[in-house]
Amino acid sequence: MKKSYLLLHIAVLFIGFSPVFAKVISLNEGLLTWYRVSFSAIILFFVLKLYKVKTKISFREKFDIAKIGILVTLSWVFFYAGIKYSNISIGVVCYCVASFITAVLEPLIIKRQFRLSEFLLSGLTIIGIGLIFHFDTSYQLGIALGVISPVFYTLYSIYNKKLVERYDSRLINYYQMLGGTIGLGILLPVYLHFFPVKSVFPNVKDTLFLILLSLFCTVLVYVFLTEAMKKISAFTANISMNLEPVYAIIIAFLFFDESKQVNFSFYVGLFFVILSVILQTLISIKRSK
Repeated sequence: MKKSYLLLHIAVLFIGFSPVFAKVISLNEGLLTWYRVSFSAIILFFVLKLYKVKTKISFREKFDIAKIGILVTLSWVFFYAGIKYSNISIGVVCYCVASFITAVLEPLIIKRQFRLSEFLLSGLTIIGIGLIFHFDTSYQLGIALGVISPVFYTLYSIYNKKLVERYDSRLINYYQMLGGTIGLGILLPVYLHFFPVKSVFPNVKDTLFLILLSLFCTVLVYVFLTEAMKKISAFTANISMNLEPVYAIIIAFLFFDESKQVNFSFYVGLFFVILSVILQTLISIKRSK
């Protein structure tokens, strides 16, 4: 159990750097996401060969895994759109609703009872994030797009948990990235028709950042998350994800000079977010025992 929580929080730390790439990569959110999943699929292909992971599963099983990858791919599209149409702080803070969405959807999908503690902890997290960041009405589009992202990610987390009990995490992530590459690739011509760009190819700088994003913030993150979720619920994973906005906002303050000030309310909000994660971790450990 301790190893699972360690992997989970290392993954969250890496994810904290993910929105930074949305800021420094010049591609729009659709192309950025497509290159991210396609590069990740290529890296994972060699990972499977290197570690000699058994890949002999039926086409139906591959399809079932790949279609879950479309959910996380769509989550990234809306996540990056939220950042592109606002800034890093707004884009990441919208993820705070993921724990609440999970508290609602997980019981409905896997047919378990609603837990009052999950709703209370979700509320605690939302209060904390609200104190950290005060929404700006000039970024309404970015906020709207950003809030859609955790809906897809929550569905991904719930359905992915069923897969980790049966398959190797690296195999899962390979076919999910492949599914995202194909699925988004089919939609891209329509997407680019409504949102045209000068070039669909990344420049040298963008290519370097895409490789780093794919390797550290995608492959390693989702292998760690998949391993962690073998013993940790989707709700616990998502509420721990609420540390991501904290990391990302700090990075935004330090390196991008975003128009937000770290004041007393920031530290109060940070306290509430960390408290919600600690309480959920303690509750999960108690339940497992």
